[in-house]
Amino acid sequence: MNTFDKARRFIYRNARPLDLAVFRFYFENGPLSDVTAALSAYQNQDGGFGWGLESDNFNRNSLPMGVWKATEYIRKTGGLEPDDPIAEGILKYLSSGSDFDIEHNQWLNTVPTNNSSPCAVWWKYPENGSVFEYNPTAALAGFIIKYADKKSALYEKGVQIAGEAANWFIMNAPLERHIAVCFMSLYDYCDDAGNMPFDSETYLAKLNEIIEGSVCSDVSRWGEYIPKPSTFFTPANKRFYNEKFKELCSVECEYIKNTQLSDGSYSVPWQWYSDCKEWYIAENWIKAQITIDNMIFLRDFDDLFF
Repeated sequence: MNTFDKARRFIYRNARPLDLAVFRFYFENGPLSDVTAALSAYQNQDGGFGWGLESDNFNRNSLPMGVWKATEYIRKTGGLEPDDPIAEGILKYLSSGSDFDIEHNQWLNTVPTNNSSPCAVWWKYPENGSVFEYNPTAALAGFIIKYADKKSALYEKGVQIAGEAANWFIMNAPLERHIAVCFMSLYDYCDDAGNMPFDSETYLAKLNEIIEGSVCSDVSRWGEYIPKPSTFFTPANKRFYNEKFKELCSVECEYIKNTQLSDGSYSVPWQWYSDCKEWYIAENWIKAQITIDNMIFLRDFDDLFF
């Protein structure tokens, strides 16, 4: 049985309905409606997302990071129409003021209700409050710019936040994968919408600098939780691919084929660092997600695989 067939078997046995729908969308002509139907199950009445959509956080309540995760699933499968109920719900949540810090003009990275929910230690709400580094605010502002009514107050808010976020990014952005991915999303949304409320040339140069400085070329460390080419060059972020990464992407394709576990999955390079038994459920979900992402990466960068 080859790499893909083993992966497919594991995915069908272990993936959540949402992730299975994504797999079928990419490889079996599965309809986008199956993805959106499964995604909608995680959406609350206020339009936000919880219920463990972010697999490392079982909080049922709506939270900004849950909404960000939903928007990434949307980007991964090509987007939605502005009047789609999922998009309308997200805009409703983002306009509500929930989980938004007025002083920093950002949505919270973590929320207090995480502390009473099974989750990884990094999702616990710290005593000194949320972290403000535009993760996930930059991406959420971009979603607003692409999907909100351009005459709405929410749209104006999104444009303002996007400009502030871009200025911060150009001046201060660290070599940090999660922040970089959010700013990749922001650029993508604004480009799609035809509205760049910042110096796009300087911004893009900074973004490429962060990506190039973040990707680890030491293959011996790829079993750790570090950025590889697949961290950044996803279907949603293909526009950021540079030919200088061609060889390293080929190396990662071989790495993917050589590190597959006997059951068809891949190891998860992190844990929750807590005694929550829900981790063992989450780990299996995440294995399926990593497996799907690896197959998509092979599809995109290994000419001989498919």
